[in-house]
Amino acid sequence: MKLPPLLVLCALLSSSNAERINHEGRILGPAPLVTAPVLFNTAQADAVVASMQIMPKENPWNEDISRRPLLANSAAMMAQITADLSASRRTLRPFFEMNYVLVPDTQPLQPVTFFNYPDESDLNGGVSPVGRYPIPANLPVETWPSQTGALTLSQWQQDAGNAGGDRHAIIVAPGTGKLWETWLTKLSGSAWQASNGAVFNLNSNALRPAGWTSGDAAGLPMFPALVRYDECQRGTVEHALRLVVKRTRVGPVYPATHSASAGNTTSADIPAMGERLRLNAGFVIPSTWTREEKAVLGALKKYGAIVADNGGFFSVSVCPDNRFASGVFDHLSTVSISSFEVIKTTGPNEGPRSAGAPLVNAGQDQVVKFGSSAALQAVVTASSVTNLQWKMSSSPGAVTFSQPALAATSVSFSMPGHYTLLVSADDAVHAVAYDAVVVDVVFAIEPRRSGNDCRLQFPTVSGHIYQVEWSTDMAPGSWNVLAGPLAGTGGVLEVIDSNVLGNARRFYRAVVIQ
Repeated sequence: MKLPPLLVLCALLSSSNAERINHEGRILGPAPLVTAPVLFNTAQADAVVASMQIMPKENPWNEDISRRPLLANSAAMMAQITADLSASRRTLRPFFEMNYVLVPDTQPLQPVTFFNYPDESDLNGGVSPVGRYPIPANLPVETWPSQTGALTLSQWQQDAGNAGGDRHAIIVAPGTGKLWETWLTKLSGSAWQASNGAVFNLNSNALRPAGWTSGDAAGLPMFPALVRYDECQRGTVEHALRLVVKRTRVGPVYPATHSASAGNTTSADIPAMGERLRLNAGFVIPSTWTREEKAVLGALKKYGAIVADNGGFFSVSVCPDNRFASGVFDHLSTVSISSFEVIKTTGPNEGPRSAGAPLVNAGQDQVVKFGSSAALQAVVTASSVTNLQWKMSSSPGAVTFSQPALAATSVSFSMPGHYTLLVSADDAVHAVAYDAVVVDVVFAIEPRRSGNDCRLQFPTVSGHIYQVEWSTDMAPGSWNVLAGPLAGTGGVLEVIDSNVLGNARRFYRAVVIQ
């Protein structure tokens, strides 16, 4: 009598087809879904923004500028930025400023009156000076809640204490990728008002019209530049930061569209709106500093900071999230302005936005038996790639690549399970190209007839718990437990399915459950 057909699988098989991978090489998972307004300082908001590609991979906010050459007058410009500030303000300052709310695509539009610059505002279907923005009842306004004391959100929306300030507000619709930002935002009675408003597409590199401002003085979006709680907890800020300096000159540089120069200065040694600064590569980040500080400084080395406004400090914008521990950014205020430099920026069709960006395909997903290696073959489309690299993205155990810097390589696995492997192709000009392949490492179950019984043997790894299951058709929900939980020994375990050889066919799988 024939043994029943066998299917040997590990749990949680899936495909990496169309895997969403961001510009940093982080797998994003399913596209975010927002069904009701969500405030920024919540775990729900963390999960949504963590799964977003905020601006295109080649966008200036996501551009790796760590290898860019210095501006010819970098030293003179940094000296001027320093001299413009009093001696007590010549270090980096983290300011808890802009917050945001996430809204569904169906969020109802509310009228908002633009009282300063309606002619440079996106009315979004309104009639000047009134725009129509998807403002929820819980719209947060700049500095709430960590910097607003005991005031409720409703009180702060109305500026109950007449505190004034910039009062920026940010609304994000992750589904459509739209972004609405306002300045001097206030709820007066039941009516919203703001100095002006701007709408951005998070999936586009399109700029504001030349000469137009936005919620920010430079005409730039603010949301992509904020230091957020979720990314600090991951230990990596994945974008450029918003930078404020004392004064700027006339004439913005890409990607800024607006200048706000007090005195209309044209000196080349005064930074322009859109100027990009970078933390010097030689700056040693102390190992004892907080995870949040390391994340910010790492971003300033890789992505830099873009000049977006004038102010009384040399400062970057952090979300006023009340989950940040007190003092978590304090060491940043010891970083001298002299540790920064000005880079030569790329234009709209230069650097990562130029033609010829590399593409990479990691190949088809695979299933291999535990103890065997998988053969990988990446296909790269590019005129020149200076660095190709395979690495593990997620796995239950260790992996070993035979030649991780080659497109064709093999990889072995320390234990069965579900492995996601990432390949990257870097040409030192464009955004790094990434792709992922899933390799499911499965148990080689050995069936053996013993009378009317089927004896199933499979190798195990010590410290893990297993379960053997059977099904007649492998349909979802059709799997039944044959044996388990079973403790792995590092050797072979045997399970007996009694009196089955005269019955209908059965499929078996061994599953790692712990």
